[in-house]
Amino acid sequence: MNFFLIPWLALGALVVLFSFFTVKQQTAAIIERFGRFQSIRNSGLQLKIPLVDRVVGRLSLKIQQLDVIIETKTLDDVFVKLKVSVQYVVITDKVYEAFYKLEYPQDQITSYVFDVVRAEVPKMKLDDVFVKKDDIAIAVKAELQDAMLDYGYDIIKTLVTDIDPDAQVKAAMNRINASEREKIAAQFEGDAARILMVEKAKAEAESKRLQGQGIADQRREIARGLEESVEVLNKVGINSQEASALIVVTQHYDTLQAIGEETNTNLILLPNSPQAGSDMLNNMVASFTASNQIGEAMKRQNEGKDQS
Repeated sequence: MNFFLIPWLALGALVVLFSFFTVKQQTAAIIERFGRFQSIRNSGLQLKIPLVDRVVGRLSLKIQQLDVIIETKTLDDVFVKLKVSVQYVVITDKVYEAFYKLEYPQDQITSYVFDVVRAEVPKMKLDDVFVKKDDIAIAVKAELQDAMLDYGYDIIKTLVTDIDPDAQVKAAMNRINASEREKIAAQFEGDAARILMVEKAKAEAESKRLQGQGIADQRREIARGLEESVEVLNKVGINSQEASALIVVTQHYDTLQAIGEETNTNLILLPNSPQAGSDMLNNMVASFTASNQIGEAMKRQNEGKDQS
């Protein structure tokens, strides 16, 4: 074997080795020839001229995300930090612009996000920032879309993913929210207490009504029983006055008997002596007699007035 061929074979192997290169999926490679743009190569096995062509850069064609944190002031003078997430992608047909026109595309996107957010948020109060965060995201996307399209970047979506006011402001907001909830809870408790009182009053009224109805029914039955007792006594020759007095005395002794059967009663019946029943009977008969005499006298007096 000729040893003089070994260097040439090694050189040939190096030339072949450096002539081929691979480009990953969803990636674009930029080729320059003697410092001048030559071509853009896509995924797969690619060929270049060694020592003449050079891969100067690779751009990912995947969707990328950039998170930007901005501190700004709201309309009601509250400092707040917003986190804006920007999803962007290199346009396949504009890889040249994306690689050569912008040195640091992420810095450019960050600058536009700062500019838009600090122009929109100071027009809103803090509560509106939370409510209208989608409007802020739309405004950022519209501004970025127009600005970055010429540089070969397409803005897929912008999201306001976090709103973080000052710690003292958050504590105050929490206290306000807690106070509002306590106020609502107190109102509900007051309404519940009022309803309970109303229902309790209705229940008591219904109880009193039923109790009164029961007492009326009881007295009606007592009166009916007394009437029947008087009729029975009249049949055996006892007039109505004596019968009524006899019934009252009987009830008096029934009461005494009921009291005697109870060992722990606190009831005191006055008067209560051996001659109390007799005195009560005599007094009632005399009272009924006097009442009848007065009634008869008044009747005769009225009849005399009518005849005159």
